[in-house]
Amino acid sequence: MKSICRQHTCQPFSPLAGLLVKLAHLSNNPLLPLNNSDSFTTFALMKRIILITGGQRSGKSVLAERMALELSRNPVYIATAHIWDEEFQQRVDKHKERRGEQWTNIEEEKHLSKLYIYNKVAVIDCLTLWCTNFFFSAANDESHQPDINETLKEIEEEFDKFTDQDATFIFVTNEIGSGGVSGNAVQRRFTDLLGWFNQYVAAKADDVYLTVSGIPVKIK
Repeated sequence: MKSICRQHTCQPFSPLAGLLVKLAHLSNNPLLPLNNSDSFTTFALMKRIILITGGQRSGKSVLAERMALELSRNPVYIATAHIWDEEFQQRVDKHKERRGEQWTNIEEEKHLSKLYIYNKVAVIDCLTLWCTNFFFSAANDESHQPDINETLKEIEEEFDKFTDQDATFIFVTNEIGSGGVSGNAVQRRFTDLLGWFNQYVAAKADDVYLTVSGIPVKIK
């Protein structure tokens, strides 16, 4: 796996980056300036968690990627999706091409805690698919899917281990509970699981954004 422990840079002249730096210094200085130059400032990074939530095609990923690029020249993109078929693989390849070579791309379906991203800015896209990989098993039928409470505990423990390092984590998730109630029992259980986990992450996050029709609204 490619080493991703390089120091990152922040561009304070960008409005979004400047805002994030100001917020950082208002909350126990998670970004500590090391030196200045005419074009950019280098920072030593302490842990910061940002959660972006919203509906499908609401602009969550675009916002997450824009935030990461404002804070780092070489951000990390962690994809949690399981590749089910060729069509999905083609979608993944197109997204990689769109992001460009400045990104370090990593695919990890479950064990995020094994990734060392010290002093990096990382987009984790997304928590919904990540939770799916814990909850659903293609080898089991509907009557033998994991217990919600046990799965939630496993996910929370993995999340805590992963975020126990100094980095900026930008998590993307979905508000799947905002739609109608599913007629499928397994889907209803998963909606409950994701809703509870979203609350867990939001409680630990320094900043939470809700995206609506491409417009981000800061709610924490």
